[in-house]
Amino acid sequence: MRPLVVQKYGGTSVGSVERIQEVARRIESTVQAGNRVIAVVSAMAGETNRLLELAGAFCKDPVARESDVVVSSGEQVSAALLSIALETRGTRARSFLGHQIRIHTDDAHGRARIRSIDADRLAAFLAGGGAAIVAGFQGINEDTQDITTLGRGGSDTTVAIAAATGADACEIYTDVDGVYTMDPRIVPDARKLERISFDEMLELSSLGAKVLQIRSVELAKRYDVRVHVRSSFKEETGTWVVPEESNMEDGLVSGVAFDRDQAKITLTRVPDRPGLAAHIFSPIAEQGIVVDMIIQNVGADGSTDMTFTVPRNEADKAVEIVRGVAAKIGAGEARTEGDIAKISVVGLGMRSHAGVAAKIFEILGGEGINIHMISTSEIKVSVVIDAKYAELAVRVLHDRLVGTGKVDS
Repeated sequence: MRPLVVQKYGGTSVGSVERIQEVARRIESTVQAGNRVIAVVSAMAGETNRLLELAGAFCKDPVARESDVVVSSGEQVSAALLSIALETRGTRARSFLGHQIRIHTDDAHGRARIRSIDADRLAAFLAGGGAAIVAGFQGINEDTQDITTLGRGGSDTTVAIAAATGADACEIYTDVDGVYTMDPRIVPDARKLERISFDEMLELSSLGAKVLQIRSVELAKRYDVRVHVRSSFKEETGTWVVPEESNMEDGLVSGVAFDRDQAKITLTRVPDRPGLAAHIFSPIAEQGIVVDMIIQNVGADGSTDMTFTVPRNEADKAVEIVRGVAAKIGAGEARTEGDIAKISVVGLGMRSHAGVAAKIFEILGGEGINIHMISTSEIKVSVVIDAKYAELAVRVLHDRLVGTGKVDS
C-alpha cells in the first residue's frame, strides 16, 4: 500500500487561478513520488467574507442553517477547480463535499464539531491512484443531514481525516512557513521553531496564534497525528507539531502570543453565597460563549466583584445575560471594557523553572505597563493589559525571555 499524505491548503494558497495551479503542481509532485493524497481546501481568499456579506444583506442575523448552505459553497468551488487543474495536468482527481464522505457533526451551525468520518469512499477512490480533493470547513448533522460549517479555520477537518484514514503524514500549508516564537511582523527577530509540542501549540492557538486552529491541535493530540505546518509559497521544511519529547524543555519559553479580540466584563457587588458563580456562568455557557480568564475580589462588605473575559464579538450578548442574572441575584452593575489585550508567555520549561511569572511582572512594570488580570498554568502565564501597550509588551517580553532563554537576564 502506498503511503497516504493528507494536506490542507488555506484560502491564500488557493486564492487565484495561478495559486490553484501551483497547488496542483505540488499535489502532482507528491503523487508522482509514490503517495496517495487527500487534499483539504479552503474557499479562495476573501470568498467566505463575501458570502457572509451576501447572507447578511437581507437581515442582521440570517438563519444559521441557510447561512451555512451559502458559506459552504466557497469550498465547493475551490475543491472542484483544483480537481479540474489536476485532471488537466494528467493526475487523476475527484472532489468530495462533506456529505459525500459523511463528515458527521453536531447541530451547532457555524461552529459545528466533527463526530465521525466515513472514510470508505475516499479509500475506494484512492485505491485507483491520484488525489482526492475534499471541501474543508463543512459537514452534515446526523439527524436531518443539513449542511453545517465548522467555524473559521476549519483545519480540524484535515486532522480528523488524517486520523480517520490512518495517514502517514499530515501537512498543513498556509501563508506562513511555520510556527514562530512571535509574529515576525511585530518582532522581526522572532525565530521559526523546528518542533513544538501539542501542549505548547494548544496554548498558543488558544491565545490567538493564527497558524493552527485550536480544535485541529486538540484532535492531533488526541489521535497522535503529527502535523507539519509549512508554506505553500516555499519548499523548505516548516514546523512539526508533535508529542512532547525529552529535549523540548531545553528552551524555557517557546513563544509569546497576544490577543486583541477579547473584552472584559465586570459584575459588581455579587452577594457572597454558594452557587452564585454557577448562576452567572451557566447561562453564558448555554449560549456557547467561551469565558477565558476569571478573577474574583472580595470587598469589605462581604460582597465580591467578578471580572472575566470573553471574545469581543460576543461581549454585548454576554453582558446582557449578566445583567439579567444580576437582577435576579441582587448584584450590582455589569460593565464591559473592550480596549484590552491578553499577552501570554508559553513554554514547557516553565514547569520546572521558578520565577518566570515574577520576571514577566518585572519586565512589564519596568515599561510602565499596568496589569489588570493574571492567569497561569503549568506552561503558560497570561496577563490582561491596556490594548495600546500590546505590541510594546510582546516585544520586550520576547526580547528578555525568548531571545535569551533565561529569566535572570
